Amino acid sequence: MEKSAKEKGTVYNEAKIYQIALFSLNNAATNLYLALMGYASYYANSIAGFSVVLISFLLTALNVFDGVTDPIAGFLLDRAKGKHGKFRPYMLWGNVIMAGSTLLLFGTLEYIPKPFRIIYFIVVYALFVIGYTLQTVVGKSAQAVITNNPAKRPLSTCFDSVFIMAAYGGSILLAANYLVPKYGGYTNVKLYHEYALWVIVLSALCTAGAIIGIWNKDRAENYRRHKKQKIRVRDYLEIIKNNKPIDMLILAACSNKFAATVYGHTTVGVMLYGILMQNYGIAGLIGVITAVPTLIVVATGIKVAQRMGQKKALVLFTYFGIAFQVVMIVVLLQDSINTVNFGLHKINAISIAFFVVYVLLNGCKSITNNMVVPMIADCSDYEQYRSGKFVPGLMGALFSFVDKVFAALGTAFVGLVMLAIGYNSRFPQIEDTLTPVLKWTTIFLFCIVPIIGWVISLLSMHFYSLDMKTMKEIAKKLGDTEGEKKK
Repeated sequence: MEKSAKEKGTVYNEAKIYQIALFSLNNAATNLYLALMGYASYYANSIAGFSVVLISFLLTALNVFDGVTDPIAGFLLDRAKGKHGKFRPYMLWGNVIMAGSTLLLFGTLEYIPKPFRIIYFIVVYALFVIGYTLQTVVGKSAQAVITNNPAKRPLSTCFDSVFIMAAYGGSILLAANYLVPKYGGYTNVKLYHEYALWVIVLSALCTAGAIIGIWNKDRAENYRRHKKQKIRVRDYLEIIKNNKPIDMLILAACSNKFAATVYGHTTVGVMLYGILMQNYGIAGLIGVITAVPTLIVVATGIKVAQRMGQKKALVLFTYFGIAFQVVMIVVLLQDSINTVNFGLHKINAISIAFFVVYVLLNGCKSITNNMVVPMIADCSDYEQYRSGKFVPGLMGALFSFVDKVFAALGTAFVGLVMLAIGYNSRFPQIEDTLTPVLKWTTIFLFCIVPIIGWVISLLSMHFYSLDMKTMKEIAKKLGDTEGEKKK
């Protein structure tokens, strides 16, 4: 691996900016599919005829299965010899499997006889989960081989934020402002056919870029010093017991993930923009018009992380996020919220207020959601420092397992809330009439749940010990150890 950056005698595993940027496209590739699968509930409900309760249960179970596959993938990844790289084969085959299963799911389900649709849906979605696991486990673990420079690891948060916003925001823009008007809503199967094709092509391009980004880091010669280590299944239990930083990071991240799954759920978007604000076109437009100012907020967060460390940056912007979320509640409670419009001649005071608060809030969400990924690499370095074992796959998979389980719980939670307010046979549609129950349910899901998640995150970060000073000491120790091995 490239070794060049030095700081007070510490030699870092250095990476060029373009390598960090290109590898972040791996998260864009998987998030494109994640955005598409956010509409799987509407597809299964309106096209395949599944009830709200059934599809919520199925997706929850399949998302739990998604989490279960992560420890297996991480275990196998760490045992890989690296002849063709540890990570690149996972990225390639994961994307290929997702592409094939997506074509089957959104292109053939309506042709399957009704008695067999549930089984077919489960099998095909499970196949998608396997592909998704293969590619996402790389995103959670490969940061450890990109760089261990505390000043550069936060850059991945910046690029992740840019690409994930582009993937998610672009997907919502495509659906809300192009596909829905073109096909007349989510009850037209052709909408899903075209959407799936867009995602498959764009995700493949992102994966190709990510493979190029990690190419020089993911070589067999870079793993030779780790080949003698024995990785066993019980190492998972040993890490959970003795690596307190990863435990605290998982707790913080899973509370954020649960909240992000809830407020980012397609149903919540329909309720917020389509029913409460009565202008579903905003759902796609808001991501575009707030992209640049949001990235300014994210860039500020990266500067804070580079100067103060990732832990302090995460805590600081979590506090900011809670504050801005409270302000957002006040904005959404205004009677004029249904007049928000970003047309050049229609913009008004409530539009400006919503825009400003959304930018600040979304910037904080991007930082808190994405900062945890390079922090996993910090935990991997700590594990190598603590036990001598280089196990980025196990660390990333352990994190991803809990992360996906809580995402599954978030999906189930939205389904249960919909059931509680009377939506048992269908999901809310943009033409539904706003009622007090819908209004307060929307505010609860979009605002209150994230606040609860952030409070839990702050409590867990209080016990997270890997600040910037500690990481510099760990990097120096690991650099000295590696230097002794080469003598």
